[in-house]
Amino acid sequence: MRVSSRRLGVYAVALAFAIVVNFILPRLMPGSPVDAMVAQLGPRATPAAVEAIKARFGEIDQPIMMQFLDYLKGLATFDLGVSVKYYPQTVVQVLSRATLWTIFLVVTAIIFSLCVGVVLGAIAAWRRGGRFDTIVSPFAVILFSIPPVIVALTTLFVFAVSLRWFPVGYAYDPNLDPGFNFTFFGSVFMHAILPMLTLSPFLIGEFQTTMRSSMIVVLGEDYVTMGRAKGLSNLAVMFGYGARNALLPVLTNLALMLGAVFGGSIVTEIVFNYPGLGLTLFTASVARDYPVIQGQLLLMTLATLGANFLVDIIYGLVDPRLREAGR
Repeated sequence: MRVSSRRLGVYAVALAFAIVVNFILPRLMPGSPVDAMVAQLGPRATPAAVEAIKARFGEIDQPIMMQFLDYLKGLATFDLGVSVKYYPQTVVQVLSRATLWTIFLVVTAIIFSLCVGVVLGAIAAWRRGGRFDTIVSPFAVILFSIPPVIVALTTLFVFAVSLRWFPVGYAYDPNLDPGFNFTFFGSVFMHAILPMLTLSPFLIGEFQTTMRSSMIVVLGEDYVTMGRAKGLSNLAVMFGYGARNALLPVLTNLALMLGAVFGGSIVTEIVFNYPGLGLTLFTASVARDYPVIQGQLLLMTLATLGANFLVDIIYGLVDPRLREAGR
């Protein structure tokens, strides 16, 4: 499936805007971020490290355009600078370690919520006005109305602190050595359950509400009536004719919600001390680690644009009309 050149142009403009803002912001900050970072480094502030930080944030005798070109060269070679808090680790090393945990957490939560929300929405629309719809639909509104921080603190207190069913925090048991074995993967799974369930209520509520509304419209189409007239089972008509065609607005909603999902993951990772990008951003903000903050903001922009691009491709695969238009 081809994505239109107009959409690709929108992604290119958004990426260019994010890069420019990411370059300009540290240079507009009051005071000197370089002095703050050098103070953070303390005795570790070698002359080479200080010069590298000055070059990164424009405190050098060089025209602004030359600085911008050097900045672009750094991005092209994945040179995002050196972390102040985790010196001498580079920003790429710090973000690479955290990105895997956030991808695992966010993707797992989205897949779980998409499956649950779509099925609940399809059944609620199929039984519109019935007891199932009367209970599930208002409950979905409640789910996406509750802020993630409240869900996170509640689940942490109830299931981890009081009942002790799940670990209190972190991504795996610190006493284990990471490796490809069932013990380690089991620990990762147990530590991910509460953060994933914290992210899921908001997503399930959104998916259920969108799916129900879309499905109600689709159920009035002629091809659904034709499916029923052919004597197909209710499940075949519901999911094969109705739910499949009602998925398009859900996917569109998913693309629009990605920013909120990343925002929710920041709160969740802080509450559960989960070593992903959210906790890294919080730690970097407290330590005034500007290179990590810059790199992470750029990374989250790329992740959001990439996810939207992926949704565009899936959208075309699900909707045959877009496939025909692309030929």
